[in-house]
Amino acid sequence: MQAHGLWQPGARRPGEIRIALPSKGRLEEPTLAFLAACGLAVEKTNPRQYVARIPALPGVTVLFQRAGDIPLSVRDGGVDFGITGYDVVMERLDHDPSVLILHDALHYGHCDLVLAVPESWPVETVEELAALARSRAREGHPLRIATRFPRLVGRFLQERGIPAFQLVVSEGTLEVAPSIGYADLIADLTTTGTTLHDNRLKPLRDGIILHAQACLIANREALRSRPEVLAVARQLVEFFEAHLRAEGHYMLFANMRGESAEAIARRLFAQTDLGGLQGPTISRVYVREEDPGWFAIHIIVRKDRLNEAIRQLRAIGGSGVVVAPVTYIFEEEPPRWQRVLDQLREAEKASPF
Repeated sequence: MQAHGLWQPGARRPGEIRIALPSKGRLEEPTLAFLAACGLAVEKTNPRQYVARIPALPGVTVLFQRAGDIPLSVRDGGVDFGITGYDVVMERLDHDPSVLILHDALHYGHCDLVLAVPESWPVETVEELAALARSRAREGHPLRIATRFPRLVGRFLQERGIPAFQLVVSEGTLEVAPSIGYADLIADLTTTGTTLHDNRLKPLRDGIILHAQACLIANREALRSRPEVLAVARQLVEFFEAHLRAEGHYMLFANMRGESAEAIARRLFAQTDLGGLQGPTISRVYVREEDPGWFAIHIIVRKDRLNEAIRQLRAIGGSGVVVAPVTYIFEEEPPRWQRVLDQLREAEKASPF
C-alpha cells in the first residue's frame, strides 16, 4: 500500500526480505548490540519508529515487534526471519514445521524457565512437589501454578507425574502470585534468582524446565521457495557463527629470531598454546640492517589462554608482542549451516507435493 509516496509497514514490496527484532524488552538492546558486533548494525533514524534497515543487508527491512509475537509472525509468513528468545519460540510454536531454527544459541539473553515455590515450603525437588500435589489432590485442592508458559510448564509437570494441577496463565508480575493468593507457586524466567529471593521464593533444585537464550528463526517456505531469502539466511548464519567463534580468541603478532621459518615453527609447536587454529603464520621480516634472522609470527589464541600464550611466546624468544581482538573467524562452511540445508532437504522429501 502506498500513501503519499511512502511505503506502509503492512505492504511487502516486491522482493523485500523482512526480519523481526524484539522491541521494548530485555532482548532489544542486546540484540542491536549483537548485530552491530557482527557487522550488521541496524540503522534506526527515529527511536519511536518500528521500521529500520541494515545497511550491510540492503534488501532487508527490519520490523520491531514484541518478542512473544515474533514466532507467530515468522510462522505466518509476515516476516521471513526473527530474532527472539528460545523460550517463546518453544512455547508459541512447539516444533511447528513451518518455522526453522537457524541458530539456537546466540550467546546472549540467557535465562531459565524454573519452578519456584514459597521459601517456607518443605519442598526442594520436583519429586517432593509431586508428593505434595498428590496430598493436595486427595483434599480436593490441586496445586495452582502461575505462569506465562502454559504449554511448556504443563508438559513438564505431566512428564514428571505431578497430578491434579491448575495452570493460572498471567502476563503480569508472577512473583507476587503466592503472596497475593491467586497461585500456590510459579513457573517463570529467571537469570540470577534475585527477584525470586526478594519475593521469598526458591527454585526447585531440579525444576529447570528450559534453558533459553536468543535465537534466529526463519519461515521454512520462504527459505525453500525464495533463493534471495536463503542467501540472506546463509549470510546471517555465517556472520553470527564467525563472530561467536571469534569472541573466544585473540590475535597475537610477535617478532622472533631464528635460523628459518621451519625452525621457529618447531619451537612454537613445542609449546601448548602457540599452535594457532591450523598452525602459525611465519614470514620473514626485512629490517634495515639487513639482518636475515628475524621472522614475524601471527597466531590465534584462546582468550582464556592469553596470558599463558604470551608467557610461552616470550620464553622462546618472542618480542614486540602485539595483541588484537578478532572480529570474525570464518570456516569453510559452518556445520550449523549444513544442518540447515539438511533440514530443508528432509522437509522437501517429506512434502507430498
